[in-house]
Amino acid sequence: MVITSDRNMLQNYVPVYVMLPLGVVTVDSVFGDPNGLKEQLLKLRATEIDGVMVDVWWGIVELKGPKQYDWSAYRSLFKLVQECGLKLQAIMSFHQCGGNVGDVVNIPIPKWVLDIGESDPDIFYTNRSGTRNKEYLSVGVDDEPIFHGRTAIEIYSDYMKSFRENMSDFLESGLIVDIEVGLGPAGELRYPSYPQNQGWEFPGIGEFQCYDKYLKADYKEAVVSAGHPEWELPDDAGQYNDVPESSGFFKSNGTYVTEKGKFFLTWYSNKLLNHGDQILDEANKAFLGSKVKLAIKVSGIHWWYKVENHAAELTAGYYNLNDRDGYRPIARMLSRHHAILNFTCLEMRDSEQSSDAKSGPAELVQQVLSGGWTEDILVAGENALPRYDSTAYNQIILNARPQGVNKNGPPKAKMFGVTYLRLSDDLLQQSNYDTFKKFVLKMHADQGHCEDPQNYNAGTTPLKPLAPKIPIEVLLEATKPIPPFPWLPETDMKIDG
Repeated sequence: MVITSDRNMLQNYVPVYVMLPLGVVTVDSVFGDPNGLKEQLLKLRATEIDGVMVDVWWGIVELKGPKQYDWSAYRSLFKLVQECGLKLQAIMSFHQCGGNVGDVVNIPIPKWVLDIGESDPDIFYTNRSGTRNKEYLSVGVDDEPIFHGRTAIEIYSDYMKSFRENMSDFLESGLIVDIEVGLGPAGELRYPSYPQNQGWEFPGIGEFQCYDKYLKADYKEAVVSAGHPEWELPDDAGQYNDVPESSGFFKSNGTYVTEKGKFFLTWYSNKLLNHGDQILDEANKAFLGSKVKLAIKVSGIHWWYKVENHAAELTAGYYNLNDRDGYRPIARMLSRHHAILNFTCLEMRDSEQSSDAKSGPAELVQQVLSGGWTEDILVAGENALPRYDSTAYNQIILNARPQGVNKNGPPKAKMFGVTYLRLSDDLLQQSNYDTFKKFVLKMHADQGHCEDPQNYNAGTTPLKPLAPKIPIEVLLEATKPIPPFPWLPETDMKIDG
């Protein structure tokens, strides 16, 4: 492998992070195996990666009671990452671990919150048949002071402020480069529309999750203001494992294209936009002046992308149709927060998906990344499922630099960073490890590890105060579809060729 050091080529460098195992800090707040992790981190460091990402679980830190934070295990973990010479992306994980694809440990949200849910189960997202989902608090309670006098937003805000106070040395030393703010199940800005623990299986369309009393009341108010008090929440949208055509809502010319359907879908998706905007406001206050970037994660719901109704995206809260962009308004909202949009499924190619699912992961990635770049924000990403083969790595490299490298300076389009999911014994198995090492080198445009991100135009400045709130009408102007940026058919920096 030839490693060069060329200032122009360095402008094409895309940093690579690796997600740490889910249970690296145990549910009872113990940093389980520091020596084992140190050995793994040093081995990873030898691949020249730039850093690691870790979930900082609400259910571990604020387990004992309201505002009773225990950061000690995470402080020990962060110290180890620092000793190993790696940077850190920290996720404010306000969701449960367990019940989603790839969840191998179980970390519920704090018991004192679940206890409130015993007497008021409407704090949880609820589907039409009344099943509650305890992964994440409903966006309906964002502003309800029912958690020992605090609202959900205040809980998230206090948690982030406490993180900043207790991790100030790591923030000041430059160890922590990103704060990714969890905004929903799996840390993603979405509704839990496809929960495996309720029997959902790929490629089911999922179900709307707005039937808790708080969201029902919010919708009632919205339809009355709109002069349509008779409009109810959908009752014809089918069940988790249906195909779109079998439901009245998603079938051809179904409810989703009527005035009533459009009103509902706009309300449902706008609730998420506002939820993300509000919590990022709090994140900005908490980390103001720190040398970090804020980020959020958007889910790659690629099944049913190639049919007119985009049913699985709609139930998750992404109101995306062939004639309406559901992702660019999110990017526009992020622009006032100077925040990064982190997108999933970078490794997937359409040809690998079952034709029954009408999947379009490659087109979906192109749409979301292009929307982010059009709104002039930073875009990062990760793979959805663990892969160790050159085909998947080449697809990620292609998406990281869709128009290839520019030997004379910055490329036309470049992702801000990529996080590989995730550190495991499989990844460190020798042949997988060797392939991964080649992947990192190609992401780095054949350059050696670069300590100073300013050399590839990615320096971090102190977090600035927010730009003014963007009115919802202006956010929704970004629903106008735009053609995606051009993409090469394959990367010009293959790891195998």
